Amino acid sequence: MTFRSSIDDAKWELEASKFSCRLSQLIPSFGNAVFEHEAGESVRFILKPTENVHFEDGAKLVAEASPWQPGIAPRFIGSLKAEEGTGYLNVEPAHAKNMLAALYKGMMPTFTSNQWYGTEESLRVSVSAVNFQSAYSDYVGCTEGLLPVNYRQVARTAILFPSSQWRLSDASRERLDMIALYVKNDDSVKAIYVDGHSDSMGRRLMNRDMSKRRAEEVTAYLISLGLDPNGITTRYHGERYPVVENNTKANRDRNRRVTIRLERD
Repeated sequence: MTFRSSIDDAKWELEASKFSCRLSQLIPSFGNAVFEHEAGESVRFILKPTENVHFEDGAKLVAEASPWQPGIAPRFIGSLKAEEGTGYLNVEPAHAKNMLAALYKGMMPTFTSNQWYGTEESLRVSVSAVNFQSAYSDYVGCTEGLLPVNYRQVARTAILFPSSQWRLSDASRERLDMIALYVKNDDSVKAIYVDGHSDSMGRRLMNRDMSKRRAEEVTAYLISLGLDPNGITTRYHGERYPVVENNTKANRDRNRRVTIRLERD
């Protein structure tokens, strides 16, 4: 049993934004083939059958010659297991890039399984290369406009500080630059919580004051980058909320921190 779009029906659709680029093709009577490139991540591919029974025994992924490419040998890309529950085939970034390269050369990434619906029939599902090059050009244009980070990468951040210090390092500023850039582009982020912490060395009042200085330093820098101060809540806790026990130098290093938490609608 072979499923693929005909030459006349093969279409690529692009959904483009600053947050992700999705290039997809409908495979008639089977499901959808989707390349997805999220901001801050590598491209991945998902084959989404409408039913979850097609690849219970896994699948092999091979780049095969299209009908107009006689004599070109197929190239093995990898073996896959279906996602439990959905039956989706999730292709890792390295293999997804090989699929893009094969499509650009006019070849068809093809998924095969020994059984179709538990019968003795084998299953072949191909992604058509028809009209791919023009769609790929638009896809590349989309990826060039992606933000350098996504929400998951900046929603929870910890900035660490040396003992008795509250000034930001260059690395900390670079991280805060990324957070500010993301917030400016995502209108769904409505609140930022900045919480200062210390280790347990020294007196409690001194530690509380140090955590206050650290939190205010982070908040001041975020505001200097153009973020609305009314959307930032700044708090400080001294040594009250350690992430680990303050019983070793390495643990104390982790506890001297400011956490930045983003909240969406």
